[in-house]
Amino acid sequence: MGCLPVLLLLPLGFGVGYLFAGNSGALWGAGTGLLLGLLSMALFIKALRGRR
Repeated sequence: MGCLPVLLLLPLGFGVGYLFAGNSGALWGAGTGLLLGLLSMALFIKALRGRR
């Protein structure tokens, strides 16, 4: 469940980057999606552990 943001944001970033700037935009979009996915995954896991 924690890795779900990565699975959602990586292809979304790839697609948006490809639509706006072609192949190089797809690379930047995928990198940005991966970074945002990892960040949101870490925040999600931290929020789950902080409830105790």
